[in-house]
Amino acid sequence: MTNPDEKQSPIILQGRVVRAGKAEGEALVSPEPISFLGGVDPETGVILDPNHALHGVSIADKILVFPHGKGSTVGSYTILRLARNGVAPRAMINAESEAITAVGAIIADIPMVDLIDIRQIETGDWVRVEDGRVEVRKKKPA
Repeated sequence: MTNPDEKQSPIILQGRVVRAGKAEGEALVSPEPISFLGGVDPETGVILDPNHALHGVSIADKILVFPHGKGSTVGSYTILRLARNGVAPRAMINAESEAITAVGAIIADIPMVDLIDIRQIETGDWVRVEDGRVEVRKKKPA
C-alpha cells in the first residue's frame, strides 16, 4: 500500500512515545475504546464485540487509532498473539494510553504513540508514525 497523495501537505501531530518505531498505512479510527481480550479475534484481527462501532472490521495492517484500551490485563497478550499471527495493526495511536495496551504494544513490537488529538484523524487517512511524530494526509473526498 502506498500513500495516495504525496503532494498534499500533511497535518503534523506530536505525542508521547509508548513504543518507538516507524510505520505507515491507512488509518482505522475507532470512536470508542477497544477491549482486546474478547473484543478482538487474535487469529484474524477482526473486532468481535457486537456492541462496538467497528464490529466485524479487521484491524490487521492498519494504523489503529482509538481513545484508549480497556479490559483485562490479558489483553496485552492478545495484542502479542495478533502480532504473532500476522494480523496486528502496523501502529497504534491513542488519545491517552493505559497500561494494558502499552504493554501489548511493547511486547509485540508495535509502534505506539499517545497524547494525540485523534479527532484530527479519520478512517482512510494515510498516516505515518515515527516515534512520537504522527503525519496525517487526509483522504481525498469521494
